Amino acid sequence: MAANPARTPTPSTYDVERVRRDFPILSTTVNGHPLVYLDSAASAQRPLQVLRAVEDYETHSHANVHRGVHALSQAATAAYEGARERVRRFINAGSTREIIFTRGTTEAINLVAQAWARNRLHAGDEILITALEHHANIVPWQMVCEQTGCTLKVAPINRRGELEFEAFLKLLGPRTRLVAVAHVSNALGTILPVERIVAAAHAAGALVLIDGAQAVPHARVDVRALGADFYTFSGHKLYAPTGIGVLYGRQELLTAMPPWQGGGDMILTVSFEKSTYNDLPWKFEAGTPNMSGAVGLAAAMDYIESLGIDAIAAHEAHLLELATAALTNIPGIELIGTAAHKAAVLSFTMKGVHAHDLGTILDSQGVAVRTGHHCAMPVMTFFGVPATARASFGCYNTEGEVAALVSALRKAREVFG
Repeated sequence: MAANPARTPTPSTYDVERVRRDFPILSTTVNGHPLVYLDSAASAQRPLQVLRAVEDYETHSHANVHRGVHALSQAATAAYEGARERVRRFINAGSTREIIFTRGTTEAINLVAQAWARNRLHAGDEILITALEHHANIVPWQMVCEQTGCTLKVAPINRRGELEFEAFLKLLGPRTRLVAVAHVSNALGTILPVERIVAAAHAAGALVLIDGAQAVPHARVDVRALGADFYTFSGHKLYAPTGIGVLYGRQELLTAMPPWQGGGDMILTVSFEKSTYNDLPWKFEAGTPNMSGAVGLAAAMDYIESLGIDAIAAHEAHLLELATAALTNIPGIELIGTAAHKAAVLSFTMKGVHAHDLGTILDSQGVAVRTGHHCAMPVMTFFGVPATARASFGCYNTEGEVAALVSALRKAREVFG
């Protein structure tokens, strides 16, 4: 990911107006104002290319996969497994056996927690996370600690919202079995030094899981170059449908892990005495999968690669630079999370105004931002705030929308005095 997006020049060849025409929802009017959608970190909108791919699958190819010899089942299976290969290429995994489809990042982390950690960790073992984590990368490990007696350690952050790397290294020791960290903080946009984290963890003999939900939409991710043992992300933040996500795991790790859920398609044989399990990746995909979601995910990957991931990142970095400078000049606004290396997320408060009230005023002006704790309550506790407002930028946002955000915030300042 870009080292310092605030110094990224304005992209000269990125045609954002053409991009916007691919997203029908952006023509929506909210409370008499054109929609300004600044909540892509929660869930990005879908382009026509994704909507049409899903419609085409549902219209012409839908049937259950892996289980039928008839033409529609064969077509559905080809589409579903083709999507798996598309994901493999997108993150440069070594094999489709390393690509497990899940409902999203949360399910992927829980899968590793229950199929890997619960079966291997014991009292005295340690799991190391950071104080920046989303609840989905905290609670599953707390559950594992309750189940196994292992201990959860938390590496601290500073007031800029950056990982205290030296403190992280001190917590990393011979008892550390797993390091689980976000690639990018969903609440603050901080880009964590994942390459250094992976190298240090592996040197200590620990495995690494990376929550990439906020990274994959904004930067190239090469899991083999990164060296991650597990990498997770969700489709709906990547301009794809909801209910589809990915767990990447190194093949030797996944092979040694028992299934997490039992049912159809994850088995080879079943009797009342014993069942035998399917090969990778299907061993971890019990039941009828989200075929149309996988098709939509593949189409979304095609779409963002057609725009150019680096071009999207530069465009978003430019918007972040503009928004950061503008909000700094609004009386009463405090930016929460000012890391030197950030993705296109801007979290802030307005003095004397609860984030939810602020969000309501912005919505009255057609500006959609996220308000609350962003499923990162420990982050809010660290900064001493109950909640923040969060503006997050995607491939379709414009300089004019940054101006609309600023105008709406000035309106809110007038309303609340």
